Amino acid sequence: MTIKNKAPLIAGITAFLLANFKLIIGAVSGSMTVLSSAIDSIMDCVVSAANFFASTKADQEADSKFNFGYAKLEGVMSLLEGFFITGIGVFLIYTSAIKVINPPESIKVNIALYVMIFSLIVTGVLILYLNSAYKKSSSLIIKADILHYKTDFFTNVGIILALVIIHFTGLIIIDAIFGVLIGVYIFISAIKLMKESAAVLIDKAVNPEILSSIERFIDDHDGITSHHALKTRQFGDNAYITAHLVFTPNISLKKAHDMGDEIENFIINTYKDINWDINLHFDPTDDSNSD
Repeated sequence: MTIKNKAPLIAGITAFLLANFKLIIGAVSGSMTVLSSAIDSIMDCVVSAANFFASTKADQEADSKFNFGYAKLEGVMSLLEGFFITGIGVFLIYTSAIKVINPPESIKVNIALYVMIFSLIVTGVLILYLNSAYKKSSSLIIKADILHYKTDFFTNVGIILALVIIHFTGLIIIDAIFGVLIGVYIFISAIKLMKESAAVLIDKAVNPEILSSIERFIDDHDGITSHHALKTRQFGDNAYITAHLVFTPNISLKKAHDMGDEIENFIINTYKDINWDINLHFDPTDDSNSD
């Protein structure tokens, strides 16, 4: 099992264990704060399970039905997760605003504080693991999971800070104010994730610096007079590039082919963290005006 597939699975198992722990403690203590956090962990578990399925499917080889493979499933799932996280943010803003208007009479601070500290530690360790997995895979699904669990982490931090303040001041309204601020942060972060996912789904080009480096390498070849129709698209750790290379009229086919191999090897070896699909077209004359 690859790291890209393993990470969502571990995240899902962690969320499942946290959800069961919070449900038990919440039921015994009657704490609505803990029960609400348990529901959030259940949703985390469902999302991670869906991500595991998508990442496994995305790694499948291209076939006769999907000639370019299934890698864009990562973009689809991260976009859906962005909508999901947006919903959490809006719900948190709404419920917290209600509590600002009508604050509860009391909060069971101690039991809620213990559970949130435990959840914070576990979630923090999970985020560190997911960050490591993302650096190795560049998977959008893992990146979406990182954002998802970061929102949980900062939510837990906000709840802990609010509970500590409430414990020493008795100002229960602090809990609701922190909830609104965390909800706004979650909402903005989710919008950024959805923008990035949408860019992948509509074939965003590779980094301009990478593209400039490739063009400079092409132009350095004496046998190539010019190039045109250079197009790229990237999603996750997969990228496609096509280009028309215009060669000098008297060049041999073998030499032109060797230059094409040099260009392909440069791209593949220079940017090893990307899986490249390269298609170079050899032109004896510049036909760019007819493109």
